[in-house]
Amino acid sequence: MRESVTVSTDPSSTPSTVPSAVPSTVAPPFPDDLLARAVVDLSAVRDNVRALAGHAPGAAVMAVVKADGYGHGMLPVARAALAGGATWLGTAVPAEALALRAGGVTPGDARVLTWLAAPGAPFGRLVAAGVDVGVAAPWALAEVAAGARAAGETARVHLKVDTGLGRNGIMPADLPDVVRRAAALEAEGVLRVVGVMSHLACADEPGHPSVALQAEAFDDAVRTVERAGASLEVRHLANSAAVLTAPRLHYDLVRPGIAVYGHSPVPQLGAPGDYGLRGAMTLQARLATVKDVPAGHGVSYGHHYTTPRDTRLGVVPLGYADGIQRHASGGSLGVGGPVGTGAGGTARVLRVAGRVCMDQFVLDLGPGAAERAGDVVTLFGASDGVDRGAVVPNAEDWARAAGTISYEIVTGIGARAPRVYAGLDAGLYTGMDESSEDRKEVQR
Repeated sequence: MRESVTVSTDPSSTPSTVPSAVPSTVAPPFPDDLLARAVVDLSAVRDNVRALAGHAPGAAVMAVVKADGYGHGMLPVARAALAGGATWLGTAVPAEALALRAGGVTPGDARVLTWLAAPGAPFGRLVAAGVDVGVAAPWALAEVAAGARAAGETARVHLKVDTGLGRNGIMPADLPDVVRRAAALEAEGVLRVVGVMSHLACADEPGHPSVALQAEAFDDAVRTVERAGASLEVRHLANSAAVLTAPRLHYDLVRPGIAVYGHSPVPQLGAPGDYGLRGAMTLQARLATVKDVPAGHGVSYGHHYTTPRDTRLGVVPLGYADGIQRHASGGSLGVGGPVGTGAGGTARVLRVAGRVCMDQFVLDLGPGAAERAGDVVTLFGASDGVDRGAVVPNAEDWARAAGTISYEIVTGIGARAPRVYAGLDAGLYTGMDESSEDRKEVQR
């Protein structure tokens, strides 16, 4: 009989140990020489990790910092996550894991895991740096062993099993042979299997039948590995959505990603604040141009927006080259991405007017609008979204406008919006060795 997976779809069931969302740290002044910036509140990252630990009280927390910390800056957010209680850091590719070590994150600070590699990956350097390695294919076992021999160290290995995602991972039919070979290498002292891991396909749809099926397959895989004599330290399956909705899947270690950065992985069930989270990134720009135009004036490429009256337009100097989704264009193309402008009693949310261009898009500010060139507008920040009455949009608002997910919004913001850090000691949390070759491999 298959064991069911209990899920919670009620945000009000947040454990009492999870702090409620609090206002984001006040951003530093906007320099006159910047057109745009992405302010990263490191205290939000720290507090989000604390909140996630409260949702999974029986498990350790691995903060996933791949893709340059989901676009926030890998090393600063890694340090902030550790300050929040994470004891593991997760990376996708080897260069990211090596950059963490080169940036000063020592084995004494945190375990680091990398899980996506191709033949020829620098397994020897990973083992020498004290990085745990995910083995996701039969070929990888021999290469990790060769790297360990070259490094003169014992590799720490996590067997990654494909329990139903159909992506990276050892197929269950191949697992017994991989386990047999791993046991021989463990007897030789070359490697040690310390973990079994997998990844969920539909955790963001709590109650989807695949979640229970994958949990069953994962339990089978763990039993196969343990029967071969492996002494596992951790079993891990839960991503952000499972951390918040599927306690049965927490096991020994949880791997939150998008939730670390303050975004709900299940927006159909709850906003960030419902889970004790707040957005860590605030994307802002200065209006480059403000001008009056007559009624019937076409706006941007293709004239997909035409002014319905005499009005005032504002040009925002960010475009699809900066990660502003072209699919978030407005007018006849769609609802348009939301932008917050004004402050206090004059704060309001406007929508992209017409086509998003490579470097810019346009807002219809309205007749006689008070905005002037140089005024700051906010594309997204820490809020529960405009559908809850917020005058600051969040990344999910942009995701809905573009027909995508908040992950793509925050990871896509480019280097022309430099990261500015707030909320914690900037020197402590952003210091790094810029000369490191490993750091250069993953710099934006």
